[in-house]
Amino acid sequence: MRRVTGNAAFEIIPLSNVAAAVDALPVGAQVSVTVSATKGQDATLRLAEHLIGRGHPTIPHLSARLMRDRAHVEDVAAWTKANGVTTAFVVGGDATEPGPYPDAVGFLRELFTHDHGLHTVGVAAYPDGHPLIVEGARRHALFAKQDLLAEAGLQGYCSTQMCFDPAKIVAWLTTERHDGLTLPVHLGIPGPVDRTKLLTIGTRLGVGQSLRYLRKNRRSVVKLLRSPTHDPSELLDALAPHLTPLGISGLHLFTFNQVADTAAWRDAALGS
Repeated sequence: MRRVTGNAAFEIIPLSNVAAAVDALPVGAQVSVTVSATKGQDATLRLAEHLIGRGHPTIPHLSARLMRDRAHVEDVAAWTKANGVTTAFVVGGDATEPGPYPDAVGFLRELFTHDHGLHTVGVAAYPDGHPLIVEGARRHALFAKQDLLAEAGLQGYCSTQMCFDPAKIVAWLTTERHDGLTLPVHLGIPGPVDRTKLLTIGTRLGVGQSLRYLRKNRRSVVKLLRSPTHDPSELLDALAPHLTPLGISGLHLFTFNQVADTAAWRDAALGS
């Protein structure tokens, strides 16, 4: 658990409160910067440049659906190389009117034809399913992305969307490993964020089933409702025996820009 917790990326969102979130980051912390159809790809790249300038290893999210055309992909590739970005996280994205790249697989094929300077590419995985992607297509896409990374000679990993059900995470990853998934897995887990914000995420982020699990699991939901914040330790404790056997190598900490609390929780978990 110390190994996995020590290899953590703090996810932050380019919102109006981002300056305080950046200031609360631990020195030299790895940061993952989200992208959304509302803010656009450029907002992610600007924030990533700022974080790089402050000495943080930075992982920008690149959204396939926000790419306008081949020239735009080439510009993004040139940006990653010029800024010394060695790791990026590629998502399909949630833009309702995508350009020529409606999914991550098509975007990755295009990206890899350009001089991007990347050594590692992360891709999304959904133990809890996704409201906009049918199950068969979701599984096919994950393995297609793994194949593309191997063909490009790049390192990769998959980072999971939030799931609060440890049994579901174990069952999902056991099946994927059996079927040939070899990528390291970074467990997506919310930090000790405000419980109201967490419970109102809903199906927009693909965690509807997990929220239903949380509501049905009396012990977990009572503990959550008695506290103003969610405590990620219980989920990690339940998964502890499976971390190494299932190749879970790190954490993707969803901070919702409540970085100070998440950093304090990580430091406590590491005993520092």
